[in-house]
Amino acid sequence: MDISVVIPNYNGEKLLAQNLPKLITVLKGFHGSSEIIISDDASADSSIKIAKNILAESGIKHKIIENKVNKGFSTNIDNGAVEAKGEFIIFLNTDVVPEKNFLIALDNFKSDENLYGVGLMDKSVEGENVVLRGRGLASWSRGFLSHRKGEVDSKDTFWVSGGSCIVRRSMFEKLKGFDTIYDPFYWEDIDLSYRAQKAGFRVIFDNKSIVEHRHEEGAIKKNYSSFQVKKIAYRNQFIFVWKNITDLNLILSHLLWMPFHISNALLHQDIAFLSGLLLATGKIPTIIDKRNKQKKLYLKKDSEIILN
Repeated sequence: MDISVVIPNYNGEKLLAQNLPKLITVLKGFHGSSEIIISDDASADSSIKIAKNILAESGIKHKIIENKVNKGFSTNIDNGAVEAKGEFIIFLNTDVVPEKNFLIALDNFKSDENLYGVGLMDKSVEGENVVLRGRGLASWSRGFLSHRKGEVDSKDTFWVSGGSCIVRRSMFEKLKGFDTIYDPFYWEDIDLSYRAQKAGFRVIFDNKSIVEHRHEEGAIKKNYSSFQVKKIAYRNQFIFVWKNITDLNLILSHLLWMPFHISNALLHQDIAFLSGLLLATGKIPTIIDKRNKQKKLYLKKDSEIILN
């Protein structure tokens, strides 16, 4: 098997210095062809210099993409994926460290030609606790898709995380990758996994393929206020529904619940919700265009994927 590891980076010099050598060690034990692609989203620190120095001595095929303007997660990671040559792409955030045998997740693809992506077991270090993540669940509630953490004892999952997953490159390219409409962050990985499933592909979770996720104060917290983060999250939640949902009963549910949500936001002065709605409304022409293009790939209904 041939693999490409794509790492999106933004001002992650410390994380690259800590974690890139650990990834290289794991890849040197891989019996196949591998490459590392770092896509840098116009970092202002020494990320590029550090990455070049580490990779130059690694003996592993590599490429560093230097974006001139900061665009956001989807654009950045897609820029890296475009350069990937491997049959499978492994997406890893800079604060994610793979354990020795994490590549066993590749075995899932050998027996399932319809498998798009595998989510990895995320040993998330949160303060003094370690929380096992990586499997996601979702349901339809009050006119919106509601997602949540799932227990890690089952292979079924609603989506695979964009920060720690393995995907089949041919399917990723057919789906046109992560949708940049979600830039700068949030919902892009749920959106891509959902589109994959509507196109008839499968996504699963593998609790034997383990990565460690040591949370740092990342780019989002450093560059966006809590209000901005909440506003963008609301905006992208609207975009997801408007772009992807095609079942008539779910569309009607969304429309019928909207007056309640707007009234509730006005009553509680939830400016972030109202701002997110306004921002999403401004993208309606783009959403309609993307919606029409996506529908050409759909083989499944929403009701076959969203299990309540």
